[in-house]
Amino acid sequence: MRKKIFLNVLFNLGIILSIFGMGWSFNNNSPLVVAFFAATFVAFIYVKIQLLKTLKDFKK
Repeated sequence: MRKKIFLNVLFNLGIILSIFGMGWSFNNNSPLVVAFFAATFVAFIYVKIQLLKTLKDFKK
């Protein structure tokens, strides 16, 4: 259970850093880097949803 909580914290940190990265690269007019951060954002969201589904099944 601790591992899943630790992963959740890391995924939240990755989501936050991706958002800040998108803002930074948008301000610096770098569309390729914005796309990279958007892709990592989507990947972190996907993995976080999968983790939450396993936690939901774990409680049953």
